[in-house]
Amino acid sequence: MALTESTMLELGTIAPDFALADVVSGKIVRRDDLRGNKALLVMFICTHCPYVKHIERELAKVGKDYEGKSLGIAAISSNDVTTHPADSPAGMKQQAQTMGFSFPYLYDETQTVAHAYKAACTPDFFLFDGDMKLVYRGEFDRSRPGNGVAITGEDLRAAIDAALAGNPPLEDQRPSIGCNIKWKA
Repeated sequence: MALTESTMLELGTIAPDFALADVVSGKIVRRDDLRGNKALLVMFICTHCPYVKHIERELAKVGKDYEGKSLGIAAISSNDVTTHPADSPAGMKQQAQTMGFSFPYLYDETQTVAHAYKAACTPDFFLFDGDMKLVYRGEFDRSRPGNGVAITGEDLRAAIDAALAGNPPLEDQRPSIGCNIKWKA
């Protein structure tokens, strides 16, 4: 497991477009399907990473807590399944159902979307405002596997709340840390 920080994409960047299959419903979900909300959260996660496993229950809770609050959410897995078969669409579907994800969980087989977002690790979070401009990229919270800090999602939640209220981006944004995305050779 290589410990990797997010790239901290420049604030104001427009959300790259995507059209990917949801592993649970089988439907194609496009970025613009989630447009019309006050904010859009795009999360790069996977099934096997201990950093994702550490927060996956709280990720599901974030999805439930913000239902009906003008926040579009999509989770994406871009890992190479030839080297990490647990991250296959079947594994993703099992994770989504077990955790009760209420948001689409999309499979980026070609890794084109991960490259477009400059995603570097799992988990990696990108929050966009209603104009699809990046207002937050960074950590979920300060909790990491084994550090004893409670898992709250407070950093991401504060950013979401600010975006939904139409407030400017948070000044204090720290990179997410996790496993590197498993790129194809």
